[in-house]
Amino acid sequence: MELRPIRFIGDSIEVEFDREPLLEKKQGCPDRIRWQGEIFQVKEMLREWHDYARKGRFARNMQPQHAAVAKSRGSWGVGRDFFTVLTDQDRIFTIYFDRAPKDAFIHSSGWFLLEELANSIN
Repeated sequence: MELRPIRFIGDSIEVEFDREPLLEKKQGCPDRIRWQGEIFQVKEMLREWHDYARKGRFARNMQPQHAAVAKSRGSWGVGRDFFTVLTDQDRIFTIYFDRAPKDAFIHSSGWFLLEELANSIN
């Protein structure tokens, strides 16, 4: 399946899990997405990837050997977990979980709908 972007969205979303994630910073793919008043059931996760690279001043505040480990598995409050999902309405979205803290009390900034995709075969 070859996917192509239809449109950039960039909105925050709410997600639901059938089973609560064991780890706050690695929640995994949600079972449902709530966006603009609609609920989309995730029928299938098509792709998963992670970006744990430290950016800006945070890229310079770690010793190189520690930065290499953090880039592959993440460190507290750094990175994003991406998922491309097929919904029950046959829409394909890229969503991500932003692990960066909102503030000292909220340890992650939440979930976002990045884009809608289409199967280029259609």
